[in-house]
Parts: sequence; structure tokens; C-alpha cells
Amino acid sequence: MSAAQKLGTIITTDDSPSITSFSFVINEKNPVKRGQFVSVETSEGIMIATVVNIFKTNRYFESAGSVKEYNKSAELQFAFPIKEWEYTIAEARALGVFTSDKRVERPSFPPSPGTDVTEVETDLLGNFLGLDREHGIELGDVQQHKLKAKFNLTKMIQKHIAVLAISGAGKSYAVSVLMEELLERTAKQGRVALLVIDNHGEYVSFAEDPNYKGSVKVIDADKIKIGVRNLTERIFASLLPNMSPAQVRVLGKILSGMKKAGEVFTIGDIIDAVKVNEDISKSTKEALMGWLFELEQMKIFDKLDEPSVEDLLAPGKMVIINLRNVLDLRKKQLIVAYISRRLFNFRREGRVPPYLEIIEEAHNYAPEKTKAENSLSKSIIETLAREGRKFFANLCLISQRPIQLSTTALSQCNTQIILKVTNPYDLDHIGKSSESLSKQVLDIISSLKVGEALVIGEATNYPVFVKIRQRRSKESHGTKLEDYAILWEKKAGGKLAKGSEFL
Repeated sequence: MSAAQKLGTIITTDDSPSITSFSFVINEKNPVKRGQFVSVETSEGIMIATVVNIFKTNRYFESAGSVKEYNKSAELQFAFPIKEWEYTIAEARALGVFTSDKRVERPSFPPSPGTDVTEVETDLLGNFLGLDREHGIELGDVQQHKLKAKFNLTKMIQKHIAVLAISGAGKSYAVSVLMEELLERTAKQGRVALLVIDNHGEYVSFAEDPNYKGSVKVIDADKIKIGVRNLTERIFASLLPNMSPAQVRVLGKILSGMKKAGEVFTIGDIIDAVKVNEDISKSTKEALMGWLFELEQMKIFDKLDEPSVEDLLAPGKMVIINLRNVLDLRKKQLIVAYISRRLFNFRREGRVPPYLEIIEEAHNYAPEKTKAENSLSKSIIETLAREGRKFFANLCLISQRPIQLSTTALSQCNTQIILKVTNPYDLDHIGKSSESLSKQVLDIISSLKVGEALVIGEATNYPVFVKIRQRRSKESHGTKLEDYAILWEKKAGGKLAKGSEFL
């Protein structure tokens, strides 16, 4: 094995080298970049650190008098070897020490000034970060290193995952890569079922891709029906939060009687049963009928589930709930709440396989500042976040506004994939949710390019910047304005809509 390249030499500053950080002069032949991992030999073992800042310095320009003379004399600019006084310094934050017996420990003694700073050997870095290089989920490459960013399935998924970024930073692209990895796993590697709550039809192209269409099913949400027989009075109460406890109890008796009779019924049948029941007071009867009529108008309830929730999922397969044609947010929340709750109950009973529920625009389904009774799906999402991992019912929450997403749900996502985030409130919220994020790392997040991501939390021992790999699946048409404009005209056959002033 060839010797590791020398990247620089540790120098003494006012507060380093210490057990938490050190600075080093960069070797001009081997450039160093921010976010890169470096290594240093110490008395405890090999210290691994990450470069958090790089700056240039030149002692000649530290003096105002020198600068004045430099600006006055052209001869001085050419005669004096000013460039030779210039050098580049990198600041590095110590992460841990890899000991001789292959354990990772917290540093307890600083490296010495004059010590060489070198590249981190690939195998050592993979072990240090806790990557699963054999069967892991490959999101891309560890930035600045020739190392595949492959994360262990259990560590990444079981304690839930969040994908956070501003619009256009590559969230959907990164999630598509995650989906590919999960769909391509074999039974021997361990597979989970996938349920995708797709608000805008961003992932339906998987069903058209020859490599994945056999494993993907798209269900248009406007065709989904909820079987009324599967609803309890508590579920009705969650759908109609203004119902009184007395009204809920009365409705429970009505439902119990209809279910004992073995009937398959609709909301309209329940309304009729309430109407003819003489034991219910007039005020309660009128209120109940009003609430139930409100639900009936949503036109989503029927005698049986369509499709069957229990038969929805299979290992290594993906079901996409396409909500693109549903405009009513309350109706969207109702669909998500019902399917999520039913699947979680079935998972606890062992009637469906382990699964990952991926929710796009999760802040619309589990908002932070809205009470659960005003967001039909918030309660079950928070329940899944708290309890799902015990039953292998896992969540992936995707949001472009982390500060608007339920803190209860987000705090339970022990792995976070963070792409570019610029809003200071969102950055502050993200920083408070993870102890491993320093101010320097948060600054890097705001300057990430499209397709660059920070992975932190349970999936990796230390924060790691990843260049998301190229996706293998077919992208949705019209992801760029010009592409969509061209596609629309082709579909329209070059004809404008009737009534156009251009006709």
C-alpha cells in the first residue's frame, strides 16, 4: 500500500492544536478542500478531522506601512518576493481517534505542532464513518474522497429519516436514488415495502421505467375509497374534531349495531340509522346528521376499501399514492391518515411486511403550529415517528420548510439528509435538532450546490458530505420549464385551446 499523501503541516495558533481542533499549512502540491477528511498521527492513534475553513495569509500585507509602500512602488512589486510570503491555512475540527485496536475514541490529547497532516486511507475512513461497504444503500460518493457513500439499511431507515432542502436543491432526485437502492435489494440483503405519498406525481415515472415498472404500482388518489365498515367512532371523532363526547358515544352505539348485523354500509346508511333512531335526542340527532353529511360530501367513503389496504404492500415493491389530482388539502390529509393508520395497525399484527412510508411535503401533513385536530394526518404521523421503529413501520419525511414540520415527528428522524437550505430560521431549527452540527457545518449547508447533501445521524458515525450519484431511473417529463413547454405543445398537436386570441 502506497504512503498517504502529505497535505500539510500543523502549526501553532492562539488556541490550537487542541483536542478539538488544529490548523495546518497546506502543501501547495496537494490542494485541500472544505469538508474533506484528514488524518494526523497522535500518541493515542490516528486522529480523523474534517476541514471546516481555508484561508490565505501573507505576513507582508499584515502591516499598513508595507501595503502603502507596495502601492507606491511598482519596482517593489516586482523586486520583492512577496508571493513567496503567501501561504494557505486550513482549519480542521477533530472528530475522533482510531486506536490501534480499531476502536473509535474521543480525543483526549492534542497532536503536536509540526506533525504531518495526510489523506485518510479509504478503508480506515469507511470504518470510521461506519459505512456498510458491502450491502449498504449507495447514495453517491463521499465528497473529496474516492469512497462510495453506502449506508447500512437498518441504521438509515429503522429510526426514521428526513430529507430537508429548499425547492430545487435536489430533494426529489436524492429520494429517487434512495428508492432505486431499496427496489434493487435482493431478498438475501433484506427488503422493505415502499409506500410513497406523492403530492405532484414526481415519482410516477418509476412505473414507466423498464428497470422498475414491474416493482411499482401507481394509485391515483381520486380513485381511492375508504370502507366505512373499517371506521370506529374514534376515527370519526378524529375526522370531525368538533363532535362532543356524547355525540361520539351515540355514534359508537349506532356503528356497533350495524357491524353486529353483518352489514356492509355507507355514510348514507349511518345517516339513515341516526334519523330513525328514537333513543337519540333531537339536538344530538341533528348535529350527528350534519357532521356525517359533511363527510359524505367529500365523496371518498364507500362500502369497502378500494384498493384493499391489507393487500397494498409487498417486500421490494413500491406503491405510489398519486395525489396530483386532489386539490383539497383536508381530503389529502384524510387519505394519508386512513392509509397510514390502517397499515400501522396491520404491521403491529404482522399482517403486512416491514415498510418505509415516504411522505413528500410532510409539513402539510404534520404541521408544527396546527393542532392535531385541525390536521387529520398529524396524529398518526407523530405516532409512527414515536412508535413505528418498534414494529418496523418506518418514516421518511421530506420537507422544504423544516421549521413548519412537527417537531415531534422531525426529532424522531434519527437520520437526516440535508441538501441546500438558506432560510436562517430553517437552518437554526436544523442546528437545534442535531448536536453534531457546528456553525461551520451549517454555513456549508447554505452554500451547497444542487445534488450535494449532508448525511448526519444514526446512518453515519460523523456528519458526511455526499455527492448524490446519478439516478438510474427515468425522470418525470417536464422537470425543466423548456422541456415541459415542448412536451405540452407536442401533446396539443400544435393547436391552441378554443377561444384563444391567437386562433
